[in-house]
Amino acid sequence: MRDTSRAFLLGPLLKGVSRSFYLTLRVLPARMRDPVGLAYLLARAADTIADTALIAPERRLALLLSLRDQVNGVSTGAAPMPDFAAEVASQQAQTDERILLESLDHALAVLAQLEPADQAAVRQIVSTLTEGMEFDLRTFPDERAGRIVALREAEELDRYTYLVAGCVGEFWTRMAAAHMPGAIAQGNGVAGTMLRRGVRFGKALQMTNVLRDCGKDLRIGRCYLPVAMLQPHGLSPQDLLLPDASLRARAVMRELVRKTLDHFREAMAYTLDIPARFVRLRLACLWPVLIGMETLRLLVRNDGWLDPARASRLPRRQVYRILAYSLPIVLSNGLLRAWFGRQLRDIEAVIG
Repeated sequence: MRDTSRAFLLGPLLKGVSRSFYLTLRVLPARMRDPVGLAYLLARAADTIADTALIAPERRLALLLSLRDQVNGVSTGAAPMPDFAAEVASQQAQTDERILLESLDHALAVLAQLEPADQAAVRQIVSTLTEGMEFDLRTFPDERAGRIVALREAEELDRYTYLVAGCVGEFWTRMAAAHMPGAIAQGNGVAGTMLRRGVRFGKALQMTNVLRDCGKDLRIGRCYLPVAMLQPHGLSPQDLLLPDASLRARAVMRELVRKTLDHFREAMAYTLDIPARFVRLRLACLWPVLIGMETLRLLVRNDGWLDPARASRLPRRQVYRILAYSLPIVLSNGLLRAWFGRQLRDIEAVIG
């Protein structure tokens, strides 16, 4: 039964809740799949709890912290652990998310079966990711409050992107170093260049998400565009809801895209530093870079980028074309550099 639960969690259920990430996971070397897949499932469960708007933010925060304690094996004393399935799953319209919450006991059992080093790494990454979710719940108002709260400084945004994505780059790098000897340049060591680039990799992807989803987030009271960046352009967070907001805030978007491109340069360097013989790991890193850069190309050309109805999302068919295109070039650093250079020039030609 234990093996059956593990197979279901890391197979059909993971596919159901992870969407495009499942494609990346399938090309990972077998030794990395279980800890990475399990970390994703636990983080996705935590994210589902944090995003369930029908439950008050204070209660979501309590449930989130309780799940973090369970992942870390922390006893809460006499207080009973909450029934996540009963309290949160009933509010989920998507069946896969409900099943995930109902399967948390099985996921925690699989966590206990991992090798000690993998177990510690999964606990650390889930703890850090939930810290980012906790930041959201403590910083922003209830989605139905009808008001907007914004981050104050660019440093706050940078810290947030670390908590919700940059830390994943660290985790990924440590997993590759532990399970795939030779994949991570040993001259730099896990604590060296690749680890730093891994953080930048995660930040690149999260900054892309922040810019793509900005219009939707504003309408639930969350402004990730820092006030310190808006004010020089005569903008307040509330101004970003106005009909002409996409045009008025375009300079802010361009500034953040430039920062994101700097992160993507490091992400591409990270990918190219993986020896070509580790083709699966290379693909798993290359795909998010390809998709992220294509998303930025859409974004900088989108005159309504703050309109949630016009979000810069790639159609699924285009994602599949990108994946197919990557296969013949993944082994060639020269072809990959040429592709990345073209993407950079295209984007920079628009943002100036």
